[in-house]
Amino acid sequence: MTESYVGLDEGAYFTNPVTEAIVGPAGRFDHYKLQRESEKAFHVGALQIHQDRNSVASDNSLSFGGALVRHDVKTWFGGEGAEVALYGLYATHGTQHMDSHTLIDHAAPACTSRELYKGILDGHSRGVFYGNIVVHKDAQKTNAMQTNKNLLLSREALVDSIPGLQILANDVKCRHGSTTGQLDDDAVFYLRSRGIDLETARSRRCTRF
Repeated sequence: MTESYVGLDEGAYFTNPVTEAIVGPAGRFDHYKLQRESEKAFHVGALQIHQDRNSVASDNSLSFGGALVRHDVKTWFGGEGAEVALYGLYATHGTQHMDSHTLIDHAAPACTSRELYKGILDGHSRGVFYGNIVVHKDAQKTNAMQTNKNLLLSREALVDSIPGLQILANDVKCRHGSTTGQLDDDAVFYLRSRGIDLETARSRRCTRF
């Protein structure tokens, strides 16, 4: 399933989509979302995924537009042996503000989750990543990984990274991590050695992907 939100002008407007997927036993669901709306627009979207046993799901989110943007992703394992992967990338500049809030609810045993979100921030923009993985008491054999990485291209850009784990079971493999930093001097040198000027090497065009 693919969702695409595009603003053709610079008008201010509000977008509020809600998507819910119910994935049956041994089913598969792949979701792709591209958000590149007007930089004066407001976008608040939600995705909820309910998974049965041995099902596989993924969410892939790309966000570049909007003045104020928030993505809420909630997944729930209702049967054992299910898998989910959440991937997100956003790039901001000016005074843009982008929030990513995720919840992976391990309510069944032997389920696997993988989560990777990346942000590239420039200007006076701000980003927020709030991720939470909940492992219930009966969800033994859970395997969960959560990572958030952020790159700041200006001294005025700011990001709040809040990864979280709530583990109530005792036979699990869970880990999370977060990194935030400036553009590495070695990376800039590499780009300049390929004939790219300093301003372009430090811009989002070279660092977006």
